[in-house]
Amino acid sequence: MPVVQLPDGSERKFEQPVSVADVAADIGPGLAKAALAGVVDGREVDTSFVIEGDATLSIITERDSAGVEILRHSTAHLLAQAVQQLFPGTQVTIGPTVEDGFYYDFATGHNFTPEDLERIETRMQEIVGDDLPVERIVCSREHAVELFRNMGEQFKVQIIEELPAEEEISIYKQGEWMDLCRGPHVPSTGRIKAFKLTKVAGAYWRGDANNQMLQRIYGTAWGNKKELKAYLNRIAEAEKRDHRKIAKKLNLFHTQEEAPGMVFWHPPGWTIYQVIEGYMRRQQLKYGYQEIKTPQVVDISLWQQSGHADKFASGMFTLDADDRQFAVKPMNCPCHVQVFNQGLKSYRDLPQRLAEFGSCHRNEPSGSLHGIMRVRGFTQDDAHIFCTEEQIQSEVAAFIDMLHEVYADFGFTEVIYRLSTRPAERVGTESDWDRAEAALGEALDAKNLDWEILPGEGAFYGPKIEFSLKDCIGRVWQLGTIQVDFSMPGRLNAQYVAEDGSRQVPVMLHRAVLGSFERFIGILIEHYEGEFPLWLAPQQAIVAPITDKQAGYAQQVADELVAAGFRVATALRNEKIGFKIREHELAKVPLVLVVGDKELASATVSVRGRHGADMGSMDIAGVTELMSDWVVKKGRP
Repeated sequence: MPVVQLPDGSERKFEQPVSVADVAADIGPGLAKAALAGVVDGREVDTSFVIEGDATLSIITERDSAGVEILRHSTAHLLAQAVQQLFPGTQVTIGPTVEDGFYYDFATGHNFTPEDLERIETRMQEIVGDDLPVERIVCSREHAVELFRNMGEQFKVQIIEELPAEEEISIYKQGEWMDLCRGPHVPSTGRIKAFKLTKVAGAYWRGDANNQMLQRIYGTAWGNKKELKAYLNRIAEAEKRDHRKIAKKLNLFHTQEEAPGMVFWHPPGWTIYQVIEGYMRRQQLKYGYQEIKTPQVVDISLWQQSGHADKFASGMFTLDADDRQFAVKPMNCPCHVQVFNQGLKSYRDLPQRLAEFGSCHRNEPSGSLHGIMRVRGFTQDDAHIFCTEEQIQSEVAAFIDMLHEVYADFGFTEVIYRLSTRPAERVGTESDWDRAEAALGEALDAKNLDWEILPGEGAFYGPKIEFSLKDCIGRVWQLGTIQVDFSMPGRLNAQYVAEDGSRQVPVMLHRAVLGSFERFIGILIEHYEGEFPLWLAPQQAIVAPITDKQAGYAQQVADELVAAGFRVATALRNEKIGFKIREHELAKVPLVLVVGDKELASATVSVRGRHGADMGSMDIAGVTELMSDWVVKKGRP
């Protein structure tokens, strides 16, 4: 007689084995209708799963994030079924969920077009209308191989043959169509209500350029049509804010094929970069960091000793010289240990905080490069804190304070905290990992922060806290990290003299606030849609005379503001004032200072803000005070 314990602590007893769907129906008809899947003793299962003994159970609906994932996975199957019905002979390969959606890769001689996507969507809607039951079938490996081989699904055969011997083989069937899958899935196709196919791309089988090229169809699915509409509006808004388009309009940077994944910064873009670097330098000094600079090219032996060569060899640029092999620096940490190692340190010298605006290069796949969001050459606001184990929590707490201050200054107030724990492949002892994970968790708790665990997502040398931000259209960007490392300092012979005179290995905290300057600037461009707050704007104000008669006064105003530390220029060309104002509004200059005969006579300027805002007449002292206040305010509301 199974006893099922529910999340609220209540229990339900049944006279015989019972399915998840039956338990949902026993609770109430509303839940029975809403149930998409269940979690039995911590394992996600279909609603058809039968509970035979005492168990814990929670019901998954479209309101749960897990429910949305299941809807997306089931919509991927719906897509594959529609494609195979419309394009006979197409083979299906893999169809995982991704952030905000899903994709499915197809082996076909047909090149999918936008018109094809419309036809496929229509067929998907028809299958939804058929409300086909979704059935899970467990079978032997041999039977599954024979089944898919007879269907002409050679990719599925390969997947099955590569599965671990102990793994259960399950197939999901809806109507006459079936696919290999672990599940779980929705009870029937009619439960899929809100989806949209978004684009087509090419993809190699297994991500290997030596393998067959496949056709990848992307889509998105949500719990209801309202959420789908909101997402599609967000995507349209994101397209409008694409940092590459805005950068071209504002002359910020460019990339080109002769230097793939590298950035050519133009004067306005480099100004933003320098403002951010100067700001971060001041913040680091405020929080007790010492700035250093380390080499770009280092003998491969250092990366072998640190463990990076084993883990990231394919992502490193290497070169040979003087019968030696060198690597272009892909990260800064091993070099920072070399600085720490110069001269024996005492416990009194700890913590030592070494910071570098470190230029790094990684051989990212060409297909993954994206504007300045994903590049091969980048600069990190990187730092490493060498400390004792007892100092970990206080150092993490101070870092969190710094991070909050920085993010607020850039206009971000909503921070998401995640603790990434030990991955399958790692270095160090289990005891080290236990202590490191506990220290980070306790530091978050001490700050009274809500956080979640990302199991297995830590770095190979230690766990980390990941800090993510939401931008103005609700997108989440992972930026800052702080990682506890008990391993690398010892591998690289770092030591300090403890209070008892013994030689000890310091703990190394890897930390970054912005991540990379390039990606962070790309995020800022899209967040502000190029309308940077005054402290970040490449051109903070423009002085525009109405006629040539006021040109000398306009230049005098600009010179005084430049002398006060602002980035100000003049618009002296013989153009109509309306044209000048419009030109600089399109360039997203925060302030246009108009001078005519009246302003010349009264030693004032007429101040115009963005979008035509008339801010009245001010003298130079008033403008200076206004701009100074805005600079101090930074990106805060």
